Amino acid sequence: MKIDNKSAFARNLAIRISPRKLNLVAQSIRGLKAENAINQLTFSKRRVSGEVLKVLQAAIANAENNNQMDVDRLFVSEAYVGKSMVMKRFRPRARGRAGKIHKFFSNLTVVVKEQEEKV
Repeated sequence: MKIDNKSAFARNLAIRISPRKLNLVAQSIRGLKAENAINQLTFSKRRVSGEVLKVLQAAIANAENNNQMDVDRLFVSEAYVGKSMVMKRFRPRARGRAGKIHKFFSNLTVVVKEQEEKV
């Protein structure tokens, strides 16, 4: 991932949800203005939307404080999800066997960019 001076990012490593479910929420904010993305996540019914909102707000804060960007012109250029660790658990089953339980974790990266002024 190449970050230039017109973009900022934030990451959360090891969110306790499967990447598939997290990607549905990340997909809903891709390409939106930062203000609209915050509204989308605030009123979303999905459990993980609170975690995504924290990462988005951290990316906006990084853009404002580290890169001196205008918050009103920010938009979500990228929001992508990756696999993290897997906790493996076992559940006792019939006849002395064991059933596997996989508890997935995900990584989330949100990149915000400043829109160019339209001339």
